[in-house]
Amino acid sequence: MELWQEIIVAAFLVIAGVFGFVGSYGLIKLPDPMTRLHGPTKTTTLGVGGVLIASMIYFVFADAKFSFHELMITLFLFLTAPITAHFIAKANLHTSVKRADVSPTGSDRPWAGFESDEDRRIAETKGTIGE
Repeated sequence: MELWQEIIVAAFLVIAGVFGFVGSYGLIKLPDPMTRLHGPTKTTTLGVGGVLIASMIYFVFADAKFSFHELMITLFLFLTAPITAHFIAKANLHTSVKRADVSPTGSDRPWAGFESDEDRRIAETKGTIGE
């Protein structure tokens, strides 16, 4: 490999390491679960993605082969991490936040995470559904 190719691969690895470190540090140091969620889902995802991209670039330069598997892993990671973060946030919301502590929705309807079948029946009897 030539020097400029090695520099590109090394740059992606260093950037990935910085993102991974910042994400891990945020996971440990941020105060509550909702803010701690941002560390691994945002920055660590970019860190792992950077390592995979560096590996793809290395094998293109060193072996003249394109690694389709690493590309698929990177795309899968970037597509699934936000969905996983959403599920974790919703689970935390349902276990630790009271309905009275959330901001108003600006309508007669509650936030979707706090609506129950009983709330829906009460709203239907009052005639406030669909307004």
